[in-house]
Amino acid sequence: MLNFRNINVLFTTLALLFVLAQVLLGVPFYAYIVLAAVYLLLLFYGCYYVGSNFFIPVICSAQTNKKVVSLSFDDGPAAGNTLRILQILKDSNAEAAFFCIGRHVIKNQAIFKQVYDEGHLIGNHTFSHHFWFDMFSPKKMLADMRMMDKEVSNIIGKTPKLFRPPYGVTNPSLKKAIVRGNYTPVGWSMRSMDTVIKDEKRLLNKVISKIKPGAVFLFHDTSDATVSVLPAIINHIQANGYAIVRLDKMLNLQAYA
Repeated sequence: MLNFRNINVLFTTLALLFVLAQVLLGVPFYAYIVLAAVYLLLLFYGCYYVGSNFFIPVICSAQTNKKVVSLSFDDGPAAGNTLRILQILKDSNAEAAFFCIGRHVIKNQAIFKQVYDEGHLIGNHTFSHHFWFDMFSPKKMLADMRMMDKEVSNIIGKTPKLFRPPYGVTNPSLKKAIVRGNYTPVGWSMRSMDTVIKDEKRLLNKVISKIKPGAVFLFHDTSDATVSVLPAIINHIQANGYAIVRLDKMLNLQAYA
């Protein structure tokens, strides 16, 4: 199994073998550079591919043959777009998951409460979503995550248990914070890239091509393109016999602590 512990054991063993081979056979020095480069590439893969389970298991889809999918939205609540998304979901009788940022919750408390009151899932996406969050110590990460919990609890009286890493990045420090905070890490199986793709037709085609049983779709409240194509996405999903199920229900997870 490709994970952080096994890779460290493997590469430590290889490094020792390289030393022995150098003594006995004169292995060139650049072999160590190649070994280090491969190791760093694997670490990069583990950090930036949320479904790798490299540092910690992250739930990214449901293992099912049933025609069910889940929609999730990160980075909100956003003043205009979140309200439009809520109306689209209401019109389609669909429930979604919103992984919110604490500092945005403070600015949009009424919208945030509306998200919850209309039956959608609230997840923790940190308080700050700081650009350097991945470089924080475990203690600082956990403090940030718990700040978000406090804001959520103050408004809806519940504490999120599901956590989605900022940028989808995991590392040993975040693993410690997740374990200490008793969170359940949740990722996605389909990243829409809606913060990058502005062409609505291209975005629509990308999303609908990835519809399959148990899929978890990642969107962002902050994307105007997503708001524009969301009705078509939902229509396509439902027209093809799929049900849109709230993420915690589809994955059979406890939503709140």
